[in-house]
Amino acid sequence: MPASPLGIGITLCFFCHDALVIYRQAVARGLQAGPPFVGNRMWVTTLADPDGYRILFESDTDVAEETEYDPALHGGNVAAPGAG
Repeated sequence: MPASPLGIGITLCFFCHDALVIYRQAVARGLQAGPPFVGNRMWVTTLADPDGYRILFESDTDVAEETEYDPALHGGNVAAPGAG
């Protein structure tokens, strides 16, 4: 058994159609997701898996750099999985 979690120091980055949807669905499922922000003209949200891997989801945007997610401005409806 390794002395530390397997994924420590490893980041997996997925480019997707809408990182905010992934963030909302993760939160709706009870996962801890990092609050989305805009960096390099992309919305970015972060998850961590039990093995310590950092998982990023990114999607293109025209929102200003360094903008932080605000449900009132960027949509905050967290739909239950399978709803809609």
